[in-house]
Amino acid sequence: MMKAYKVWGKKKFMGREYDGIHRITYIIDGDGIIEKVYPKVKTKSHAKDILNDLNI
Repeated sequence: MMKAYKVWGKKKFMGREYDGIHRITYIIDGDGIIEKVYPKVKTKSHAKDILNDLNI
């Protein structure tokens, strides 16, 4: 499932390449349809961004 959602793959850090988890968030509705994708998560503002997009 991680590969299907593209959250597992090649990463680079300090010149080294390795497999790891990417920070990606998906908003999925009750029918299983992906409503929105956040491909680059900014940890400081991410929760607020999601709440704003959901109009909560």
